[in-house]
Amino acid sequence: MNLSKLTSGPLTIGVELPLDNDWASDGQRQRLLDKRPFGVPDLSAHQSLAMQADELGFRALWIRDVPLYDPSFGDAAQVFDPLVYLGFLSGVTRNILLGTAAIVLPLRNPWIVRKSAASAQALSQNRLLLGIASGDRPSEYPLFGADYETRGHAFRHGVEILTGKQDRRLAPGQAILPETQPPPLLSAGLSQQSPQWIGEHMSGWLAYPGTPEEHMRRVALWWNVAGDKPYVSFIHLDYLDDAKAPRRRHRFGVQTGRDGLLRELEEMQSAGVNHIGLHFRRNQAPVADTLMRVAEDILGVFHETP
Repeated sequence: MNLSKLTSGPLTIGVELPLDNDWASDGQRQRLLDKRPFGVPDLSAHQSLAMQADELGFRALWIRDVPLYDPSFGDAAQVFDPLVYLGFLSGVTRNILLGTAAIVLPLRNPWIVRKSAASAQALSQNRLLLGIASGDRPSEYPLFGADYETRGHAFRHGVEILTGKQDRRLAPGQAILPETQPPPLLSAGLSQQSPQWIGEHMSGWLAYPGTPEEHMRRVALWWNVAGDKPYVSFIHLDYLDDAKAPRRRHRFGVQTGRDGLLRELEEMQSAGVNHIGLHFRRNQAPVADTLMRVAEDILGVFHETP
């Protein structure tokens, strides 16, 4: 059900947390006033913004896994641990899918990830999309007692546990509770695996942001190894008041108005993208205002009415 809801429309639109614009000029000034390090967002309105996205009809909330804040990377994501945060979000939202993009599986005990995911799945009434990854920050691995060079093997082992292929290790009567409908697994990138392995073992792919032309090439690869399984990506958006503002590309996204965003999304759809998560840390306008405007301008064009 989760995947069909994610893809029920020509293209569906979600949002990526944190719902903050701390990378924009005004956001940077506020960050300095608040004495927050670079990459640490303002979370004072996180609950109301998540609820707003749910009420406006965005299809999914995506949260990242950054176990260790490292100033050399400069990105703390949404700060909260994603597995804890999923439980909180499940209680303050009703309809929106809850996705991880993505849990760094080699740094976590996969049995605990499985139990946490089952808990979030039950608490949210089956709204979880479990994105997983091998991780790409070498400085985290020694601290967590994990080996960076063998993270691909650890990822495959973790997938076996998440999918029940290691349940033979459980003694009679033992179980991972709560028993729920297993959430779909989506890989962020290739997770140190071959495209064929990802296509066979994952329910969908979380692709890195790119232009429509770049996605066209990646989607062709994905379709070749995975058939019609969902292809998901993200746009770092700076949404302007001027509806006819041209598209200006920046790292991982665009600055544009209504017409330009519609064209960008139509081209993503034509490339074969099934879902786009919008990321607002570069957005100049207040995020609450932009959520409202995107809902009014964009969602009705793409989302099918249930």
